[in-house]
Amino acid sequence: MDHPLMDLISAKIAEAERNGEFDNLPGAGKPLPKEDDPENALLNRIMRENAATPPFVALSRELERLREELKATTDEASRREIMKHMSMTEARIDIARKAWSR
Repeated sequence: MDHPLMDLISAKIAEAERNGEFDNLPGAGKPLPKEDDPENALLNRIMRENAATPPFVALSRELERLREELKATTDEASRREIMKHMSMTEARIDIARKAWSR
């Protein structure tokens, strides 16, 4: 089903074309840039332009920090706490990835 404003949008685009508003646009005649993920190209561009980080990426960075902390820790109680936190972070990464891919 078409959007209720589709006819109006099409008319505005046709009018802009007649008025030459699309002439001499930057990049005219050049191929579109390659996209690794064409399905999410717009979302990826918006995130990139706004320096946004997907939750699973931020959590992955936290997990890497915890791994480094674990390497540097010799106290067994502290190591257990770090490993518990790592396990929870891994679960949160899995949940965030599944939510992101929907």
